[in-house]
Amino acid sequence: MALPSFTSFLFASTLTVLTFAGMQMFKTNLASSEWMTILGGLIGSQLFVFLLTAVGNLETHMFGRNFQTKLFPEVILCLVIAMFASGLVHRVCVTTCFLFSMVAIYYINKIAASVHAPTTNPTPQVSVKTKKNR
Repeated sequence: MALPSFTSFLFASTLTVLTFAGMQMFKTNLASSEWMTILGGLIGSQLFVFLLTAVGNLETHMFGRNFQTKLFPEVILCLVIAMFASGLVHRVCVTTCFLFSMVAIYYINKIAASVHAPTTNPTPQVSVKTKKNR
């Protein structure tokens, strides 16, 4: 069951703050090895998804159900914030955050296109049969 847009905004905002705080608390651990910096980028991309969800739900709540999140400024701004937060951990986390975020935005776009696609009812084709007289 889906949450209402304002409740989802609060939930996504809470997850955004908790993810950022977790990245800052464990920044020395995340910067300790190569695999941990990749994990830091993955966590940064999750921060991007949570932040984009929060922004999208806030806009839906404020501007109505027909408002759409655009590439610029919403998606770009959320990506820059997530990459900045990953950069506070390690430089490599920025690169991996960008790569994981591109994969995430591809799948978010694919899901949104299938869920919010306009539905059209096909008109039934009526065939008219005529009798030929000879």
